[in-house]
Amino acid sequence: MKLYKLYFVILFVAFVTSCKSAKTITASGEINDAISAKQLIKENAKQDAKFNTLQAKVKIDYTQDLQEQGYSVNLRMEKDKTIWINATLGLARAMITPDQVRFYDRINNQYFEGDYALLSNLLGVELNFKKVQSLLLGESLFNLKDGKYTASTNDKSYILQPKEQTALLELFLLLNPSHFKMDSQQLLQPLKRRFLQVDYLAYQDVDQEILPKDIKIMAVEDNDEVIIAMEYKSVLLNEEVRFPFKIPSGFKEIILEDAP
Repeated sequence: MKLYKLYFVILFVAFVTSCKSAKTITASGEINDAISAKQLIKENAKQDAKFNTLQAKVKIDYTQDLQEQGYSVNLRMEKDKTIWINATLGLARAMITPDQVRFYDRINNQYFEGDYALLSNLLGVELNFKKVQSLLLGESLFNLKDGKYTASTNDKSYILQPKEQTALLELFLLLNPSHFKMDSQQLLQPLKRRFLQVDYLAYQDVDQEILPKDIKIMAVEDNDEVIIAMEYKSVLLNEEVRFPFKIPSGFKEIILEDAP
C-alpha cells in the first residue's frame, strides 16, 4: 500500500471525540428479533450528531507490515463544514471541507490539494465530506433512506444489508441495540479484492451526544493490510473554534497517481 494512501486513511478516520466528563455507555440493550429494517433506520437517524463544533485530542496507533507507530493529533470540527487536524508539534496539518482536501507535511516539506475523486480511488470507496464525517461519528457511510434493506440479528447487534447485494460492493451494517448507532460497518469489493471494516468498540455520552470512544479500522487491498486504533480524549462541544491553514512556501506538491 502506498505511503500516501496510508496518510489519507489515517486522516479520514482519526478525528472523533472523548471528554473528561464523558460517560462510557454500557451496551445493555436487548435484541428484538421482530424489529423491522424500517424501524432500525428510523431509530438510527434519531442518534445523528447535533453539535455545532467539536474540539478533541486523538491518540492514534496504526499497524502496517507488522510495524506499529503511534502519535497524537488535535481535531477541530464544524459540523457539515470543516474538519481540521493538527499533528503534534505542527509536523502535519490537514483541512477537509465539502469541496476540497488539503494537507501538508513539514517532515518531507510537501503538500496536497485536491478533491475527493482521487482519494476515493485510492481507498476504494466513493468519498465525499458527508461520508467522511459520518464514518467518524458512528453514523452510516450511506444514506439509509435511499435504499431498501433487510434486517437480521446476531448475538450482540442488529444487521442491516441491502436487499440486493452486488458483485461490485457488498455492505453490512451492524447496529447497537442500546442506542442504534453503528457497531460495525463492513464494505467488501470482491472483484477488486478490497475490504474495509470500521468497528466502533465503545461509545460515550458527551453533553447528551452519543459519540464513539474507541474505533478500530481495518483496510485490506490484495495482501496489504492497515489496522488503525484510536483513543479519544479531551473533547469540548459547541465552543468557538478556528481553522488556521496556510501551506508553507517552498513545499513540493504531492501528485497522486490514479489507482489502477
